[in-house]
Amino acid sequence: MAGRPGPADSPDWSDSEAPSEDPSPGRGLELNPFDGLPFSSRYYGLLRARERLPVWRERFPFMEGLTQSQVVLVAGEAKCGKSSQVPQWCAEYCLSTRYQHGGVVCTQVHMQNAVQLALRVADEMDVVLGQEVGYIIPLENCCTGETILRYCTDEILQREMMSIPFLGCYGVIILDDVHERSISTDILLGLLKDVLQARPELKLVILTSPSLAGNLSSYYENVPIIEVRNEFPVEVVHLCVAPKDHLVSVIQLIFEIHHTGEKGDIVVFLTCEQEIEKVQEIVCQEASNLNPDLWHLNVVPLYPKEKCLLFKPNEDLEKVYQRKVVLTTSSGESLLQCGSIRFVIDVGLERRKVYRPRIRASSLVLQPISRSQANTRKQILGTSPSGKLFRLYSEEFVHRHMKPLKAPELEEANLTSLVLFLKRIDITGLSHCDFLSRPAPETLMQALEDLDYLAALDNNGNLSEFGIIMSEFPLDPKLSKAILASCEFECVDEMITLAAMVTAPDCLLPLPPGDKKAQQLRMNLCHPEGDHLTLLNVYKAYQEAGENCLEKWCSDHFLSPSALKTASGIREELLDIFKRIELPYSEPAFGSKENTENIKKALVAGFFMQIARDVDGSGNYLMLSHKQVAQLHPLSCYYNMKKIPEWVLFHTFSISENNCIQIISEISPELFMQLAPPYYFSNLPPSESKDILQQVINHFSPISTTKKEQKTSKDQLCEAPAEPRCVIQ
Repeated sequence: MAGRPGPADSPDWSDSEAPSEDPSPGRGLELNPFDGLPFSSRYYGLLRARERLPVWRERFPFMEGLTQSQVVLVAGEAKCGKSSQVPQWCAEYCLSTRYQHGGVVCTQVHMQNAVQLALRVADEMDVVLGQEVGYIIPLENCCTGETILRYCTDEILQREMMSIPFLGCYGVIILDDVHERSISTDILLGLLKDVLQARPELKLVILTSPSLAGNLSSYYENVPIIEVRNEFPVEVVHLCVAPKDHLVSVIQLIFEIHHTGEKGDIVVFLTCEQEIEKVQEIVCQEASNLNPDLWHLNVVPLYPKEKCLLFKPNEDLEKVYQRKVVLTTSSGESLLQCGSIRFVIDVGLERRKVYRPRIRASSLVLQPISRSQANTRKQILGTSPSGKLFRLYSEEFVHRHMKPLKAPELEEANLTSLVLFLKRIDITGLSHCDFLSRPAPETLMQALEDLDYLAALDNNGNLSEFGIIMSEFPLDPKLSKAILASCEFECVDEMITLAAMVTAPDCLLPLPPGDKKAQQLRMNLCHPEGDHLTLLNVYKAYQEAGENCLEKWCSDHFLSPSALKTASGIREELLDIFKRIELPYSEPAFGSKENTENIKKALVAGFFMQIARDVDGSGNYLMLSHKQVAQLHPLSCYYNMKKIPEWVLFHTFSISENNCIQIISEISPELFMQLAPPYYFSNLPPSESKDILQQVINHFSPISTTKKEQKTSKDQLCEAPAEPRCVIQ
């Protein structure tokens, strides 16, 4: 960016209208202390808007608390301005100390917020984005060595502690949206307790909702709380009886609000992304039949996992009024940045992913939201003098079925990556992490067991050399192990591409039913050896498609261009890690039979715990490590093939209405027994599949379930020498 950010560069204003450009009298020659340049006329208009924010009333108490205390807790309602104003005040504090202890870093749970807030704050501070104020998110660094205030995701700061455990480059650390209880934020809360003791000059500022303030104050030994409240009351309407189909009620309510003629945008909180897509489709269809005298309905899907700006400037707004209908899920509360919201529709339910350690799989659970989440959705309207909240549930439902606080992600997620990180941090001297909420012992034990199977731990339970290298990669440990195995099997280039493709959002979009042309184009990308190699085919074709026709190529093949772009960025990041830690790199050889076999070996070395067998020849796959049965995912290349492989390796398995294994490749039982650690195999539950594998060990030959195939394989035994075991274990 060549100059100061201007109106076109800043995001929509959530707390006030766009300010005037007129400078205040007599203030035009003041110099900006952050860059030494005169303030622009826009700065003073923005300052007047900032002074109207609810949080501004607490500016002096906050600055006094920051001077006198090491930890400051700010409990504010949604949209009170704390995420944009508090970091600026912290930057002023660091400026007053001449940055002798470092600058300011402010974490965000969502990377969209990190970008939006950096853009807005650079505008308000009248500095250049990327210079004095910047942001760091996965695959994008908009900062320099001179950046005073950085916004970043909580995961970025967590990984920074691996190389700089005491975060000596920062004088003030701000943890924002702590009430969302992400794993990374909870880890930072625990580790920073030790860092604060080691660095008495360091300041920690915690921004949260009032619902969690008491717990956090006790957690940090009764630190004082600065409370910020919004001014306007919100009209809340409850249903007496829960609707049979909440989607029907949502759609009806949207159009009832629209027909009243009252101005204002609508936000709808649904349970999952599938509901967002369904409601969007129906509302768009119905909106096309509306009376042309009514305002235009602009449906905006907001997926919290995607990197996108919610409200972009729209030139048509000056010509015709558009009512935005924003569809989002539980994680979308903090992403709403527009002050034009007047109506909120809340279904009171969410679909959460809960990890089950005994079967190493996640299940989607439909459950009520917490009372704190319900209150946050109410406070979104706290800056509007005429906001209305429609709750599609009764007041009795709130008290009987809603828990007080949102469940921490730490209690519901796979903790293998967390345990690997904590083992790595232990090496740096931060050996203690006092969690705000303790994770389940069973989940922790399963994580330790998995790391042991992956050879990431030594005999004393500390990180092995493999484990240290695995922790360098921001990936699932199984995927990190597969990448390390690829060094031995000389398929590094292919495994890095594959790791990027499975880490990025799914690039394969559902095909329209009955579209034979689309099905043929998709089949042209499919690889007979499975989904993993199909993804390599897709990425190779994506790279070969010219930039000028890339969007069309993705559209024709029903592929997500944003997902493929993300995969390309992740691939570059993984290559940089390879170069930095000087791992051996092999040139691409994709397409040869030997390379295909080597890719499978590398995959089995990391994913030997995720093997399934077709037990009846009709695609009913039984997990090797437990008794769950699953089917092929509809987007699998095997789904429409006549060939149904007997033994497969899968990347993900989730428990839902139709249990599916996703991203699968055919493997042989011989390959599995060649590469799976013996101590893992010895712990498998008794089953027909285990008996078959035991015969492979005993006879060193392919064994199938039929006696005829067993006899044939036995006859070939003398001619097939046993292969040595893989040393990567």
